[in-house]
Amino acid sequence: MLYFFAAYLVKGPSKEMKLDLEDEKIIDLYFRRDEAAIRETEAAYGSLCMRIALNILSIRQDAEECVNDTWHSAWKRIPPTRPVSLRAFLGRITRDHAVSRWRAEHAKKRFDGMEILLSELDECVPAAADPEKITETAELTEQITIWLRNLNSEDRALFLRRYWYGDGVKELARERGERANNVSQRLLRLRKQLRKTLESEGVWIQ
Repeated sequence: MLYFFAAYLVKGPSKEMKLDLEDEKIIDLYFRRDEAAIRETEAAYGSLCMRIALNILSIRQDAEECVNDTWHSAWKRIPPTRPVSLRAFLGRITRDHAVSRWRAEHAKKRFDGMEILLSELDECVPAAADPEKITETAELTEQITIWLRNLNSEDRALFLRRYWYGDGVKELARERGERANNVSQRLLRLRKQLRKTLESEGVWIQ
């Protein structure tokens, strides 16, 4: 179940984004094969990518290695890829690397960040004994995307901050000036809404 939902988490938010001028300059450096591209990428998005990796892996050294892998992957993919949003592009690569590392090390019980996130969502994803046999991943991901788009902006931001960026409940509560328990209850309500939506679409949840 936990491994299965990891496939959805690495998809990230899907929406139209406009490339800003600074991103265009950085991407142009990649297309010119100028190694300054990596330095500029790290300066602009290093903190974001570290936050994503650390929230999933919990161990700073592993998160740092994951972020370094992100820069190497970006160098290999750009060109030919020209990202619509460099922020989303790098965030997704970071999550891919972090989730892959989490999967590889999960049996060793080294990381608890991703485990906590997935356990919270365990109640609103379909039960499946064999993830390899699941064929509805794309359809289910689309259903989740539609559900997210139908949320109000505040709920959508909260859900993505928690379950895509992996931010902690206490951190989210502090930023909003709310009690952690209130944020937890709000997230629980959203998870229940997601479950109800998926069940209405014929997704069986254990």
